[in-house]
Amino acid sequence: MKDQKQQQEDYCVKIPLLFEGGDMGTKADEVQYTNIAGNASFMNTCFNGLNALSGVGILSIPYALASGGWLSLILLFLIASSTFYTGLLIKRCMDIDPTIRSYPDIGDRAFGKTGGTIVSITVNIELYMVATGFLILEGDNMSNLFPDMDFYIYGTHIAAKSGFVILVAIIILPTSWLNSLSILSYISASGVLATVIILSSIFWAGAFDGVGFEEKGKLVNSNGIPSAISLYAFCYCAHPVFPTLYTSMKKQHQFSKVLFLCFAFCTITYSLMAVLGYLMFGSDAESQITLNLPTHHISSRVAICTTLVTPIAKYALMLTPCVNAIEARFQSSYNKRRCSFLIRTMLMISTVIVALALPFFGYLMSLVGALLSATTSITIPCLCYLRISGIYRRFGVEVVVVGFVVLSGLVVAVVGTYVSLVDIINHL
Repeated sequence: MKDQKQQQEDYCVKIPLLFEGGDMGTKADEVQYTNIAGNASFMNTCFNGLNALSGVGILSIPYALASGGWLSLILLFLIASSTFYTGLLIKRCMDIDPTIRSYPDIGDRAFGKTGGTIVSITVNIELYMVATGFLILEGDNMSNLFPDMDFYIYGTHIAAKSGFVILVAIIILPTSWLNSLSILSYISASGVLATVIILSSIFWAGAFDGVGFEEKGKLVNSNGIPSAISLYAFCYCAHPVFPTLYTSMKKQHQFSKVLFLCFAFCTITYSLMAVLGYLMFGSDAESQITLNLPTHHISSRVAICTTLVTPIAKYALMLTPCVNAIEARFQSSYNKRRCSFLIRTMLMISTVIVALALPFFGYLMSLVGALLSATTSITIPCLCYLRISGIYRRFGVEVVVVGFVVLSGLVVAVVGTYVSLVDIINHL
């Protein structure tokens, strides 16, 4: 007879199979399982986790600090701590019920089919909007680097920003066809390296290229606190990807260490970039710090060009849960490979259309952070954990902590969403 630890390890690597010609059931007794372990190593998962948490957020973090003032850095650390804690709660939910394989499964297990559907819709919209933000970011930075370049397609004039959005989408498209997280981890490694290069380039521009660190900034800007909190929450919006990363690991008991390393690294880099950017540009910090940089300096060009790597490295990873959700409904009835190719391509095309229609990076990401990221990264994990674990039945310290985190997430969602919507409407 196997010992208890070995039994748990065997059970935790079981994954659901789709039945030929039908959809998979949601209840444990309606699903067949097979012992197939994930193939991602500890290092693979770290790279994927770092890539999911870092990237676009590091460009907007100086703008967030400029919006809220120096004291808002405290809020950054509070949100980092809260989201790390809720990441651990997701792991606990999956350990309690090994039949949970995805983020929507957590909602389904906690609140039934309706809960799973609500969670799934929220998650997919969030990841979809984040992917759209990548394309807006690319258009902004490419047009800043080449402001006089225009595009003509069959005699139709396309402005520089819109043309670059389309061009970058074509470049990213092949990465969206990859479906192996082990392979994506190598692309993710380039995204992590890009974060380090951008931070180093910004420091070089301030220290050696004449920009300087002379701005004092404000201690606190109460009017900008909601926007700052929303953008801070956006920086930690990778929770829907965590179950995918967890199930992809060979040794899933190491996932807590992966989370700690990822959150520690990203919080340090976010803090450094926020401080450097605010000291360099003060209240004039743009929604993307690369838009503030003088493009004639080599360090600035390095930062801008490196920024262009981020969407290529992150796009496929962030949309993987969306693709999986859609494929689970359609691929059993059609050719699997052809269906997957079509789904991934159509998702890319639709994000291009949205990016061209709503080119407001700062306000759009602030809305995503408040309405969606705060919900999926703070509120939902807490509520689902309370329900799945059953600790709500007995009052204690853990219930108080989880309740406080839930309340904080709700406040961020309500206030931040209102402010972000007002900003977007005023700039339409």
